[in-house]
Amino acid sequence: MFIFDFLVGSILEQVLDWAYGCVVSLFNELFAMMNGMGTELFELSYVKALILFFKKLGWALYVVGIIVAVFEAAMEYQRGRGNVTATLMNVIKGFFAVNLFHIVPITLYAAAVKWQGMLGKEISGLPGSSQVGASATELLNDLTGMPQTQNLVIGLFFVIAIGYSVVKVFFANVKRGGILLVQIAVGSLHVFSVPRGYLDGFVGWCKRVIGLCLTAFLQTLVLTIGLRIFIGHPVLGTGLLLASTEVPRICEQFGLDTSAKANVMSGLYAARTAIQIGKAVASAAA
Repeated sequence: MFIFDFLVGSILEQVLDWAYGCVVSLFNELFAMMNGMGTELFELSYVKALILFFKKLGWALYVVGIIVAVFEAAMEYQRGRGNVTATLMNVIKGFFAVNLFHIVPITLYAAAVKWQGMLGKEISGLPGSSQVGASATELLNDLTGMPQTQNLVIGLFFVIAIGYSVVKVFFANVKRGGILLVQIAVGSLHVFSVPRGYLDGFVGWCKRVIGLCLTAFLQTLVLTIGLRIFIGHPVLGTGLLLASTEVPRICEQFGLDTSAKANVMSGLYAARTAIQIGKAVASAAA
């Protein structure tokens, strides 16, 4: 009887270990697929056409920015405060910006998604360092040994935490490709300010793109790690699951905001300024 119980227990632990590893791997592959769909978005013909439109818009605003920068440099030179070297450096910075604002975000996002998928696959495929099967058996025994009400409350708490984390990360992954497309569109508006030496808007845009790619890399990875260690350490695993939903907010606290709201308003302000200055230059030339 002892040998039979030992064999059954060993088989049960291995089955639980394998089944839970499959579940974690399934979640990781699902979220990696959703992030991958964000990169596939930019391979569609009409999306490429839209990006080409914003590329040409960026070049147009860059040329207008150079003209305005030359006028501003001439006016400053007449006042004895002109700096031709600084103006030339700003024009060169704008040249790099207008050539890369529609390429670097897509490449960086694709690299972040690829690295996340590789690391997540390795983590979900690792054998449980804390003996997942044995830990699952002990957890079930502990829960069944508790009073029925306490057992129900604890189980409900874990289910709600896991469901909340998985659903929130899922929808975040679904919309991330669209947010990146909006960021690229807004980046074309910031190109106007670069030749004039106003780099704050463009630098803020770069931070938002980096924050978006960092979120794509970290959020699903932290969720996978939380699911992996949940059976052995339920409280720590739940903490990691909930922390995965807070990755965008944490990035925002360090200046890497992943939203597009403030960036859109700044870009629209730059475009409005370009139109007003263009009208002023045209009227002066007339």
